Amino acid sequence: MKKIVIAAGTGFLGKVLIQYFQATTDQIIILTRGNQNTKNNIKFVHWDAQNIDTWAKELEETDVLINMTGKSVDCRYTEKNKKLILDSRVNSTIVLGEAVKSCKTPPKVWINSSTATIYRHSLDKEMDEIHGEIGTGFSVNVAKAWEKAFFDQVTPSTRKVAVRTSIVLGKNGGALKPILNLTKIGMGGKQGTGNQKISWIHETDFARSLDFIINNKSIEGAINIVAPKPTTNAIFMKTMREVTKIPFGIPSPKLLLELGARIINTETELVLKSRNVVPKKLEEHGFQFSFSDLKKALQSLV
Repeated sequence: MKKIVIAAGTGFLGKVLIQYFQATTDQIIILTRGNQNTKNNIKFVHWDAQNIDTWAKELEETDVLINMTGKSVDCRYTEKNKKLILDSRVNSTIVLGEAVKSCKTPPKVWINSSTATIYRHSLDKEMDEIHGEIGTGFSVNVAKAWEKAFFDQVTPSTRKVAVRTSIVLGKNGGALKPILNLTKIGMGGKQGTGNQKISWIHETDFARSLDFIINNKSIEGAINIVAPKPTTNAIFMKTMREVTKIPFGIPSPKLLLELGARIINTETELVLKSRNVVPKKLEEHGFQFSFSDLKKALQSLV
């Protein structure tokens, strides 16, 4: 490809995508709140994620725009934080839509982050893009508003795909590192009842799936970016112990998790909600996962 623009590309997943695409892309533009800079074929361009400015011209003649903007949900859901979580996602999506529509030669593809949390808590049913049941509550409302802001943008020359991602397992960020640390100190037992489902994907397959979407013009709309088979929290933690050769793991009941979440300023929803999500669209289009087995995925990362 000639040119990729990644909005909010300095975080964990942005760095995964840079590493994956750098060798095969002439230029990667990173829209960042930080300073402008250029390193090899990577150009960092300042933006505030709210207003049209000179950054908008970077979208001209772009092969793909990837938007990963949004305040981390790893925080307490105070009214202030809830507003920041919602506004950071919706406002950035709207302003990118305005920039796309102002282009003479707009991006061919616009991939916007979404979340598998949009589906209801499910122990009984696997959620795909067609038959999945949308849930209720704050996190679901954020996801719905985020996707609405995205799909409401009228961009007839730009194909749009919302990627509903769950836990991305990676070496240098995301959820794996704190889970690994807990396991190493003997706290790697099940969390809550342990029967809640976990949908996950290896960082390599995350990047490969976006590459696959870019190159398959028939893919549009919402798509689940997860490994083929969800696991349970208990099995996930057991597998972590096997991979790290830690013989035991103290379980964390819900009451203890609630207390711990308050201490470290986060929410128990991040570990207790059952995300029972499957990648029907990816598989129907022929995507082949490099890491469909949880143990092999963890072994490659730990």
